[in-house]
Amino acid sequence: MATDAASARAATVVYVANSDSKEIFVFKMNAESGELAVVEKAPATAMVFFLATSPNCRFLYASLRPNPHAVASFAIDPMTGRLTHLSTVPVPDPISYLATDKAGRFLFSASYAGNKVWVHPIGPQGVVQTQPSQVIPTQPMAHSVLPDPSNRYVFAQILGGDVIMQFTFDAATGMLSPNTPATVQTKAGAGPRHLVFHPNSRFAYLINELDASVNAYAFDGASGTLTELQSISAMPPGFQGKPWAADIHVTPDGRFLYATERTSSTIAGFKIDGDTGKLTALGNFPTEKQPRAFNIDPRGRFLLVVGQLSHRLTVYAIDREAGTLSKVKEYPVGQSPVWVEVVDLP
Repeated sequence: MATDAASARAATVVYVANSDSKEIFVFKMNAESGELAVVEKAPATAMVFFLATSPNCRFLYASLRPNPHAVASFAIDPMTGRLTHLSTVPVPDPISYLATDKAGRFLFSASYAGNKVWVHPIGPQGVVQTQPSQVIPTQPMAHSVLPDPSNRYVFAQILGGDVIMQFTFDAATGMLSPNTPATVQTKAGAGPRHLVFHPNSRFAYLINELDASVNAYAFDGASGTLTELQSISAMPPGFQGKPWAADIHVTPDGRFLYATERTSSTIAGFKIDGDTGKLTALGNFPTEKQPRAFNIDPRGRFLLVVGQLSHRLTVYAIDREAGTLSKVKEYPVGQSPVWVEVVDLP
């Protein structure tokens, strides 16, 4: 993460993937007020779903659907954040998540429909290469995959199997190998979806889609393994609808965690105990209709969430002491927004 001084000088850019209108909105963000201004609406050749940026914020990767399913590589203009299309490579199945390794040399993908994760090399010019270097079958519904902060381990969340797969990662070759143990079991029927790490690298947090629970884990950086500490609900108290949780993020200072729940159209907030990693609920905040994705700016001052059915993005200010959210402004975006990236330009 950039230092506060570097972040203060850098331009902050927001990317929103709009699946049904086949475009990526590019906004410039005012780092002080949180307000946004449209830079461009970059067209995609197909429905665009999930995004990932390279660690140096010079490239953006987007998953495209339907047939042929593909990954598109874009160069990011360092002054404006505008996108220049570099290449599009086909993939065997629709992608449900993208993440690069910490060096930006490999792209990890998970496929919910294809029941697999795979690894693509990224060329020196930031372009995803045509042939994957590894394809790994999983139990049904692989939902996400990402490396740990050290870049030595990789974790894949498998919704249909109720497991987190634990891998060791060779950063030189890009190869994944099963760790010991190879999996961590979640509660039956929980439906693990997305995992995030605490900035101190001692804890990790999982959002479960099907019961809207959040699991807190201790992370052993030496062995690369997770041990469950706690499970807590992200549903509003007393809400009777069927849980359908979506996304999860931790503030850069490690004090607060947020998760979206689509049925109730709320954001659940939690305070993190920095010593134990455990969570205390702060409450649920009403938000955009069917909030599939959100993100937090690099300074931890603002939370940005999109509503897949409202076709809007709302910016919230995060209270640095209490963790509560207050609305700054909302913006129209494209049709069916499903992903948000917030980065400081290099």
